[in-house]
Amino acid sequence: MTVLALIALLLWGLAFLFLFRVPVCTRHGRVQDYPSLSVIIPARDEEGNLPRLLASLLSQDVAPAEIIVVDDGSTDRTAEVAREGGATVLAGRPVPEGWRGKTWACMQGADAATGDVLLFVDADTFFEEDGLARVLDTFLVHGGAMSVAAYHRVDRLYEDLSAFFNLLMAAGSGAFTVFGAARPPAGFFGPFVMIEREAYLQCGGHASVRGKILEHYHFARVLQDQGVPTACYGGKGSFGVRMYPDGIGGLIEGWSKAFASGAASTPPWIMLASVGWLTGAILAVIELVWALVAGPGPALAIACAVYLLFALQLAGLLRRLGSFRVVTALLYPIPLLFYQGVFARSTLLMLFRKKVSWKGREIDADSKKE
Repeated sequence: MTVLALIALLLWGLAFLFLFRVPVCTRHGRVQDYPSLSVIIPARDEEGNLPRLLASLLSQDVAPAEIIVVDDGSTDRTAEVAREGGATVLAGRPVPEGWRGKTWACMQGADAATGDVLLFVDADTFFEEDGLARVLDTFLVHGGAMSVAAYHRVDRLYEDLSAFFNLLMAAGSGAFTVFGAARPPAGFFGPFVMIEREAYLQCGGHASVRGKILEHYHFARVLQDQGVPTACYGGKGSFGVRMYPDGIGGLIEGWSKAFASGAASTPPWIMLASVGWLTGAILAVIELVWALVAGPGPALAIACAVYLLFALQLAGLLRRLGSFRVVTALLYPIPLLFYQGVFARSTLLMLFRKKVSWKGREIDADSKKE
């Protein structure tokens, strides 16, 4: 076995440290006495996404007390579509200085909500059949605040390019490590945050993270500082998302928005393990290329075996997070190269332009000031 193959093989096991198990939401036998639930949806130009989410909410056995769509300066039919879908529409006020569009929309929705439990969800998400009951049952076991990593429904082939972003986003939350529930998550997932109203008010709501791009990530830490219990789950079987269906341009823009900022917030040991694992995956590719050039022999067999180990491991990890194709894992150098390119773009935008573009807005990088 060559030195490169041996190093790659040793680094292969690191993935099981930072993405060991992804627990999912399940029913716990509760059939009554659910708390009143306010669903709050910040929406900017979401006329194409809202119908699916609203229809999934209205089809649940457990009905929310209210659904509030906060129209964040949309230029399309977001407000009309929301009303047609049975939601109460709140016209968002202009974003004050020091706030982000999403944090301001969420805060306005929370101020208008009446439920004992607040659920903030993104407009491009949806609930599976019985999904709301599953997440509510799971939430009632813990109390406090809970986030769910939306299960990524992949339809078109280019969407598989999100593979490494999904994997490393889940890892960066610190919620699914080998330590399990022994350590609180380092951050929440943006598409879904459920929280008791009292806990929300206790921590100052979204005002406490008003200027953050990754408001959900920092929100978990604010809650933990206030002694509020926090937990994260996977969305498979309960809560899903279709990300960037409008084309590869939107996918690049969306992942560029804050991925470098998110990497900077990842716990150091998870960052080191992730980088080590990615390095091993790259070394496996290099070793395979060299062995192919050298021709048939023991070195080629070993290189193929190591590469296949990474591909099979990736396929298993991705199945927990989304409906990614097996071929995506088998040809993993392609989505890995895409990930590295977009990550570099995001980093450069943050370092030099200090801002990225998203839905017609120029978004400044997170301030160093809290």
